[in-house]
Amino acid sequence: MRVLPLYVVMGGWLSMPALAADAESWMGRLAAAEQEQSYAGTFVYERNGSFSSHSVWQQADGNRVRERLLQLDGEPAEVLLIDGQMRCASDDLAAQVREAHAWHGQRLDPKALSEWYEFREIGDSRVAGRSAVALAVVPRDQHRYGFELHLDRETALPLKSLMLNEKGQLLERFQFTHFSTDAVSAALLEPSQSCKTVSVSKREATTASMWRSDWLPPGFRLLDANERPSPASSETVSWLSYGDGLAKFSVFLEPLRGALVDDARTQMGPTVAVSKRISTADGDVMVTVVGEIPLGTAERVALSMRVAEEQAQR
Repeated sequence: MRVLPLYVVMGGWLSMPALAADAESWMGRLAAAEQEQSYAGTFVYERNGSFSSHSVWQQADGNRVRERLLQLDGEPAEVLLIDGQMRCASDDLAAQVREAHAWHGQRLDPKALSEWYEFREIGDSRVAGRSAVALAVVPRDQHRYGFELHLDRETALPLKSLMLNEKGQLLERFQFTHFSTDAVSAALLEPSQSCKTVSVSKREATTASMWRSDWLPPGFRLLDANERPSPASSETVSWLSYGDGLAKFSVFLEPLRGALVDDARTQMGPTVAVSKRISTADGDVMVTVVGEIPLGTAERVALSMRVAEEQAQR
């Protein structure tokens, strides 16, 4: 069976219940495999028309997951992670690529995700010389993106992932060109001297914030909130993180104190950044929403932000 394009699936042409059940089973295997399977490989990453290539080594021994990521072209860039926590990094770009791979390092909950996404098996595939099954992950509304996902039949790990918008246009590609489940040498998991240590924050996640949203896309919830210094001024920026179990976005809120700043909206591949000026009792605030969600959704979130006390009075 050949792979059906995701835009066809999103159009409702594929509706066989058996295929849906098989797809949900594969998603369950994927959720477990990321935490249990050791592997090594080389992959290409594409977004906004730009390509980069990377090597990755992961060792999972049942107690912890240790992963090293190395960029192969351009300036050397490297990241080491232990149980998902970044321990060292030599360049921001490598970290961004690691974070951009939606399926990587997430503790997926297929049952919960099925409320916001539909899973469909759409054919057989072959990636990096390995047999794979192709799945469609179809959003149930216009507030999140869809995926075409190719899982290794042996391990259930993602060998290829295409993020697509509602028109079937490619936003992001992750694809292995070489993949092996052979034992990973301990030496390959050791970072180089250029990988600079990143301190592991001991701060517990908190959802306490002076800000709230009047509207969120269905399924998204507040994951974390805190305050941090602004990189552009002496002000303190409030930060809130939201997610639906797969997609995520962040909201940054900075007092303007009379500064003249224009609204803005940009998109690079799947990542959007929308900035909107809103008025509060203490003056104007610039709200910026950044994440892999559609532009219209990001704009609506930005305009819905309220000071918690103001929201309580509404």
